[in-house]
Amino acid sequence: MSTPTPHIGAKKGDIAETILLPGDPLRAKFIAENFLTDVVQYNSVRNMLGFTGKYKGKEVSVQGTGMGMPSMGLYSYELIHFYGCKNLIRVGSAGALVKDVSIGEIVFALGASTESSYVSQFELPGTYAPIASYDLLERSVDFAKSKNIKYHVGNVLSADVFYNVSAPHTKWPKMGVLAVEMEAAALYMNAAFASVNALCMLTISDSLVTGESTTADAREKTFTDMMEIALSLA
Repeated sequence: MSTPTPHIGAKKGDIAETILLPGDPLRAKFIAENFLTDVVQYNSVRNMLGFTGKYKGKEVSVQGTGMGMPSMGLYSYELIHFYGCKNLIRVGSAGALVKDVSIGEIVFALGASTESSYVSQFELPGTYAPIASYDLLERSVDFAKSKNIKYHVGNVLSADVFYNVSAPHTKWPKMGVLAVEMEAAALYMNAAFASVNALCMLTISDSLVTGESTTADAREKTFTDMMEIALSLA
């Protein structure tokens, strides 16, 4: 498969096997500038910024993916199949669906429920449950414990619709779903199909229970606990 791709301007070898995937390209830039050394920007196509550098001597990349499962599906597919990425870690924000999950806390997505039809392309003869890679999950939980970072592990909802007029989020918590975001299920499906590792970790930016929320600037620049956990996996 040839590189660059239509969406990523890097050549083969420019991107590390372990890659962080924030939805916001400015969060990718923030991570590169504040956590990595020897940074090289490998992508600016569509302003979806991508960087490779070193974290504590280990090579790691960070790539913006945009919003929604179609965008995550596109970028994760190219990163896996064109660039050889083996460990794909979404670092995103989410809305809490239960009262016990608060602003600023981290949710590790053990599984990712969805109302999306993304899974239909795989033509499976039943209902598929997208789940995280256990190794990445276990190491992330161990790191969070070592730093006394408040975290939760459980199911999240990867929603297709942000402004949903039918308010479906009242039903998912009854099945133990902790938070809602928009990308994890596509990442988990692409990773499973390609036999690579994936994990979604989310900082709670707002609550559908209390109505609390953070600013866009805070989402870009202040979720540093999550960033450090993800980088520890390099």
